[in-house]
Amino acid sequence: MKIDGASALVVGGASGLGEATARRLHALGAALTIADVNAEKGAALAAELAGSEFVACDVREEDQVQEAVQRASAREGGLRISVCCAGTGWAQKIAGSKGPHPLMPFETIIAINLIGSFNVLRFAAAAMISNEPLDDAERGTCVNTASIAAWDGQVGQIAYSASKGGVVALTLPAARDLAQYGIRVNTIAPGLFDTPLLAALPEEARQKLGAGVPYPQRLGRPEEYAQLACQLVENPMLNGETIRLDGALRMPPR
Repeated sequence: MKIDGASALVVGGASGLGEATARRLHALGAALTIADVNAEKGAALAAELAGSEFVACDVREEDQVQEAVQRASAREGGLRISVCCAGTGWAQKIAGSKGPHPLMPFETIIAINLIGSFNVLRFAAAAMISNEPLDDAERGTCVNTASIAAWDGQVGQIAYSASKGGVVALTLPAARDLAQYGIRVNTIAPGLFDTPLLAALPEEARQKLGAGVPYPQRLGRPEEYAQLACQLVENPMLNGETIRLDGALRMPPR
């Protein structure tokens, strides 16, 4: 899939991994639509990246996801590239001295990280089916975001790991479902990245986290996620795959 001139949607594109991906796609010539729950940051980024547009979107809300997809699909050539970076976390053990893990935060994390990713994928894929085929009869490509917590979930990551494990698990069947239409589906599973979530930690704690990565011994940079996302878009043989982006890190229990 050629990025230059293609309509691209980045959901969760106002900050962190999504912002870096939006910036790279724009630099490579994509017609960019940014969707995010943070309207202030999203609108500011779209204004900065000339020719881009922003749409407010909570991935749990079907109508808002549909609106974002429709806006991107209305651009010349139809929606060709969809990247979903929307997600959040919650830290709590499944049970302890205070009783069982409450259901509400577990449901919320599943709703945002897993069902939200599913919403973006299903509406984006449905829109791509009507595109004119390009080289190799390709009509579109979708990139989702999981986490190494899908395999290496730590103490207190029961909700987060379950949600990201679901994103990994749906990747291959989604790719198989959409193969007949020339639509590819891949997933990136990042390790420890220097995102706004980790930016709130003291610098000493950030350095300690980075030192635990075998190589390179630092936190991942959002630009490195963006680089891989664009490589997944451009390489037609990458399909149905989840790629760990973690510097060979395997998370310990704590």
